Amino acid sequence: MDFFLEVLLGGLLAGLMYSMVAIGFVLIYKASGVFNFAQGSMVLFAALTFVSLLERGFGFAGAFGVTLAAMLVLAWSIERGVLRPLVNRPPITLFMATLGVSFVIEGLAQLLWGAQVHGLELGIQDTPLELGGVLLSTFDLFASGVAAALVVILSLLFSRTRLGLSLRSVADDPLAALAVGIRLPRIWAAVWAVAGFVGLVAGLLWGARLGVQFSLSLVVLKALPVLIIGGFSSMGGAILGGLIVGASEKLAEVYLGPIIGDGLENWFPYLLALLFLLVRPAGLLGDRAIERV
Repeated sequence: MDFFLEVLLGGLLAGLMYSMVAIGFVLIYKASGVFNFAQGSMVLFAALTFVSLLERGFGFAGAFGVTLAAMLVLAWSIERGVLRPLVNRPPITLFMATLGVSFVIEGLAQLLWGAQVHGLELGIQDTPLELGGVLLSTFDLFASGVAAALVVILSLLFSRTRLGLSLRSVADDPLAALAVGIRLPRIWAAVWAVAGFVGLVAGLLWGARLGVQFSLSLVVLKALPVLIIGGFSSMGGAILGGLIVGASEKLAEVYLGPIIGDGLENWFPYLLALLFLLVRPAGLLGDRAIERV
């Protein structure tokens, strides 16, 4: 039982980190209906910029501040220069635009900082910590705590502030929100800025865990089953989906891996997402599409 709890809790902690990446998708999707495939590249750009500044003599606070400013400028540039001119275009057009932007961001990161692999230390040692007979990673506990705090802050921001109320109005009915005086471009710019900040935090945590390399942008692929299971339009769904994906992949790898084969952790979440698409396409907490026929 202790081993089962250890695997389960380790999976749940990893799931919170998946949720943090997925939240970036949810924010932009709720505000503009755009599936931002460039979110993974933004995570990479943030981590690579931060670690490169550290290696050039910036302190932690200085590197964080400069990287945050760079992420805000990058997010604003994408929204203003690419997506705003494509408003009211078909969804496939917007998706292809963000796909192209992701490659541009990766090329820009390589142009600015090079393509070498970097190690990133945040001062948190990845040592096992025993809690009630269960061994857990100290770094995973720290990263999950940061992810949970970020989720709480964003939930309060979008449920208790004027910006949050405006965002919810835009998500429910953009035309009605526009009719009552809500300025959609301002909402979109604010949401993209928040998504840039989320990308920075995710980039630092994932970069410290996996190393800062270009494969870091592929973490976006693990966020896809999280969104499918939880729902593209729900922040709570992103959290729930991340917990389900994190726990299920670890349990499947440990208990089914010896029977089926190694590498089960890499593809089991996608199998689970496929089953959800067949049974509940909108996800657990997503909004079901209702169309008049």
